[in-house]
Formats: sequence, C-alpha cells, structure tokens
Amino acid sequence: MSTNVKAPNPVVQAILSGKAPQQARLAAARGMLPLNQTDLMEVLIALRHSQEAEIAEAATSTLAAQSEEDLLIAAKSADTPPSILTFFASEARTSRAIQEATVLNHNTPDEAIATLARVTKDGSLLELIGINQQRMVRAPAILDAILGNAARTPDAERRARETRQEFFEKERGARQIADELRARGKTAAAEFIESEDLGSGLTADDLWLLAEHIEVSDADIDDSWLPSERYEELVMESAEQQMANMQRVIQHEKLEVGDLSSERVSLIRRILLMTPKARLKMAQKGDREARGILIRDSNKVVSCAVMANPRLTEQEVENIASMRTVAAEALRLITMNRAWARQYPIIHNLARNPRTPIPTTIGILPRIRTKDLLNLAQNRNVSEQVRRHAQRLSAARTGG
Repeated sequence: MSTNVKAPNPVVQAILSGKAPQQARLAAARGMLPLNQTDLMEVLIALRHSQEAEIAEAATSTLAAQSEEDLLIAAKSADTPPSILTFFASEARTSRAIQEATVLNHNTPDEAIATLARVTKDGSLLELIGINQQRMVRAPAILDAILGNAARTPDAERRARETRQEFFEKERGARQIADELRARGKTAAAEFIESEDLGSGLTADDLWLLAEHIEVSDADIDDSWLPSERYEELVMESAEQQMANMQRVIQHEKLEVGDLSSERVSLIRRILLMTPKARLKMAQKGDREARGILIRDSNKVVSCAVMANPRLTEQEVENIASMRTVAAEALRLITMNRAWARQYPIIHNLARNPRTPIPTTIGILPRIRTKDLLNLAQNRNVSEQVRRHAQRLSAARTGG
C-alpha cells in the first residue's frame, strides 16, 4: 500500500496507507463503506493488489460490477485521481468510450497514455493520442509506442513521425552542429545554435548558414537595455506573419540598396524564419549582414536589439540614422549613446529622417549647423513642427 496518500477523505487515507483494520479494508473491498464513487474506485483499484487474497478478490469483483455510466463519468472528470485514470488506460476490458475519455483527460499520467498506445488495437484511438503533440513531446515513450504498434493508422504514424523529427531529431542535429562549431573554435556560434528553439522551418543547412553570421559571445551581451516586460512582445508568429515580415524586409532593402542577390534573399529568409526570441538573440550576436537585416524587422524589440550589438560600427549607425524603414524607437536609442550623439553625420541624418520621433529631433536641432538648419527648414519630408523650429534656430543665429 502507498504511504504517500493525498486523498482528502480520512477513511480513504487510512485504507490506502494500510492503517485501517482488516475488517474495514474488507468492507471497502466489498463496496460496503459509505464512500462516494470516486473514493470507492480509488480504494478498489488499490485493494486489488492487497496481499490478502480475500480482500484482493473482493475488490476485483466489486470493481468489475461498477456500471459503465459511472466509469465514464470518472474518466471524463477533471477531479479524477491519476490512479483511476491509469487503471482505465491499462485495463484491456475498458470500453472504447472510457478509453477515449481517458486519453482526453489532462490528469491522465503520460506513462498511462504510453501504455495504452502500446497495447490498444484501435487505430482511431492512436490517432486521438497523436493529436496531443504537447504530451508526446513531454513523454517520447508515447511516440515509440505509437510507431511500434501494428494497429497504427497512416495518420497516427504521420503525426508521430513529424513530432519526432520536429522536436527530437532536429534538436539532436542542432546539438551535433553546436559540438562541431565548438571543435572549430566558434564558441559564439555554438552558443547561439544550442541556446533555444530557433524555429520550426529551419534545416541543418540553414543552421550552418546562420552560424556563419554569429560573431558575439553570450558573455559580451548586455541585456540591461531591455526591461523584462518587453519580452512579452516576442510572441510567436503565424506563417502568414513571418512571410509578411520577410517580404517587407526584402522590399525595404531593394528600395535602399537596389537589387538583391539570391544569396542575400536566402539569408533574409533563413533569419526571418527564426522565432522572435531567436532573432532578438541574433540581433545582439550577429555580424554586419545579419544586423542589416534585423534592423528592419517588424518587431520593434528585435530591431532595437541591433543597437545593443557590441560590434555595431559608427558607419552602420550613420546609415541606420538615415533609414526610413527602421523603428522610431531604434532611432531614439541612437541619441542616448553619447559616442554616437557626438558624431555630426549621425545626428544630421537623424534630424533629416522623418521617422525620428519629433521630440528627439527637436532635442538635437541646437547641435545642427546653421547651413543645415536652413536646408531642414525647407525640407518637406520632415514635420512642420521640426521645420518651424529649425527656422527659428537659424534665424536666431543669423539675426534674421
């Protein structure tokens, strides 16, 4: 008998722990105690394994006499103890309806589902088990049981194989790639490949290509710029959202740099197929090519992460300051870096960029040269508020 009893009923606790007298255990096995249906079944299932033959036989007989309706109610209930659900999963005489309810019950232990998947002759039940991908990932024994069961249907086999490939074979492949990268002395790339789930659509070739564009190690990353609540913005994306982001970046690059090579388009595709969290990490760790792609990412947190990359050069910042396809928040971050804010080409580009937040632009106008202020006052691409402010400053300097 178990000594780790969590049943709230003290009578059930005493019986399951073996502390109840023999007469009470025998009465329980015969169904003669005033217990509710769930408590009765929990007791009967436990007493079937009693070392006292009379009690074990009585419990088995009483359990067999339970109505199909009562058993089905228990199989469906969210309050049913795991021991009862395990019994339903392992008992060969259990009806199809009860087995189906047991599979769908979140309280059913994974081990019990694996047992049922191993012994059932019902292919449709294996299909039902295969729908719960989260459970199969949590308990790979279920995958093995489905694939090892001769009664599996093509659909059940397909789901099991796809889950195994997606969550286990790919993970093993990424681990092997990371080991090889470490052996080559590319620690930063290895850290990135093994750090987290990079995305569902990436092949081993994709991972090797991505690894070539990692140049910053984890130890050199400073995450202090990103409040923890901003991580909520790194939500998973649908395939449609990924495709829209991909097309957006490609079009923006074409507008700014002209036609793109097939290699560049391929790199954009691979990077933007990654999850938002993986793109955030790459924005902080990636090389110039990766940074040039991720600065245009539709996710603001990802594009801002580029500004925290320790390898970002002043020339890149100057180019970013002039981009009209970058998040306004990323432009604002430039002015918060003292080294960048001292570089006149950078602040001049920010002042002329209509994407720069108006308060940020007005804040840097006093540092803009008079000639450039005059040009800015006539620049119809910037806001009227910025033009007026530039005109007032230039007039104050020239006495006009």
